[in-house]
Amino acid sequence: MKVLVGLSGGVDSAVVAYILKRSGHEVIGATMKVWDDNTDFGSSLKAKGCFSAHQEEDIASARKIALALDIPYYVFDCSQEYKKIVLSNFKSEYLAGRTPNPCVICNTSIKFDALPKTAKAQGLEFDKFATGHYARVGYDIISKRFHLYRGLEKKRDQSYFLYRLTQEQLKDVIMPLGRYTKEETRTFAKSAGFEVANKKDSQDFYSGNINDILKQDAKIGNFVTTDGKVLGHHEGIWHYTVGQRKGMGIAAERPLYVIDIRPQTNEVVVGFEEEAGCNGVIADRLNWVSIPQIDKEMTIKAKVRSAQEPFKVCVKPLANGQYQVDFLEPQKGVATGQSVVFYAKDMVLGGGLIVKS
Repeated sequence: MKVLVGLSGGVDSAVVAYILKRSGHEVIGATMKVWDDNTDFGSSLKAKGCFSAHQEEDIASARKIALALDIPYYVFDCSQEYKKIVLSNFKSEYLAGRTPNPCVICNTSIKFDALPKTAKAQGLEFDKFATGHYARVGYDIISKRFHLYRGLEKKRDQSYFLYRLTQEQLKDVIMPLGRYTKEETRTFAKSAGFEVANKKDSQDFYSGNINDILKQDAKIGNFVTTDGKVLGHHEGIWHYTVGQRKGMGIAAERPLYVIDIRPQTNEVVVGFEEEAGCNGVIADRLNWVSIPQIDKEMTIKAKVRSAQEPFKVCVKPLANGQYQVDFLEPQKGVATGQSVVFYAKDMVLGGGLIVKS
């Protein structure tokens, strides 16, 4: 089988290429370039991160890996698609008072879509597309659907970021690392003699000030309590997210948390820990990845953050196509713009964007 492997220059994707070639597959390495060299961002954003001006270093690392494995290697420029889809969504969501998750958007629109499509458009032929995600894909012959599962090492599980993948995308995807721990992955890398065997995990989307992307002048507004008392002033709602506890500069007898953001009035609502709980959300743009769309109330499990363990929720379809998700226990740090992802044991049922909390 001929497999295109998305090489990031890190240890995970390097091991995927190594495992697949060792298993007898014909492997091709490819890196998607998302940084536009003509982009004028501040120096802080150029620090290490998924989106950074240092991508050439990652490309050089990926090229070394391909050379060591004796596989062909290509770099495909996806920067314009990335700018149009991921960066524009990032900016519009923050300015609307929501907290986006660019990794979710990037996976479904760029990494699992624009990259393989660009490769095929430029003449590459391959049967499957493989990545270094810690998640698993299976096929159910009864439902005739592809299923997405959590990675076996739960602390590395990345299924939360993949819930928007479609059946069409999943049928062409391989994720070998879903069966392994990170320690096992590094052992593979050492046995292959890769320089990246002990390379630190890649950082999140970016590592600088988000205003390098947003490019917004200060817009003075108020920090307020739930009953309207003004506690101080801020320079823009985009500097804050629900659940945030630091960086507000407000003196109080106990730690304050951001519990709401009101873009209409340019207010950041703060409160004490007991005010930070959320009993449920409204979710929109649902993608039911492993099962057909549900049409009746169900009690299942969900996550509102990638690192947490799934908790019980009651999901109810609404007449407008949205879903009401009631939490059986209050959750903290639930921000609009983030995702609620549903699970049945290790299977990812689907998920949607939080539009109201």
